[in-house]
Amino acid sequence: GFCTRSVRLFKALDRNRRVTAAPFQKSGTPASVGLTVEECEASAWAIASDGSRYRGAEAVNALVAAALGTAVPLLLYYLPGIRQVQNFIYSLIASNRSRLPGDQPYCTQHPAECR
Repeated sequence: GFCTRSVRLFKALDRNRRVTAAPFQKSGTPASVGLTVEECEASAWAIASDGSRYRGAEAVNALVAAALGTAVPLLLYYLPGIRQVQNFIYSLIASNRSRLPGDQPYCTQHPAECR
């Protein structure tokens, strides 16, 4: 999942409302897209309308591509070397996300919607 600030950034990029962000902490959300809570806790996920699944840095690129309405971010991600660098940066951020600034967690803001 993304911190709320990340979701806000994607919403700002997505002026044509091409992306739907769903907090995985909301009861039933992971199962509704065929994922487990553990998979969602480990990585960000993007699921395209055609059923394609992306996780981690690739998911971030897929979300930006969808929000902007261009495949360029995903094409750049697939260039030799770019994927490795982005995956490394994503793993650093993901392993330290609890230390990064952000809004209150979703379940703190919406306790009735969480398991």
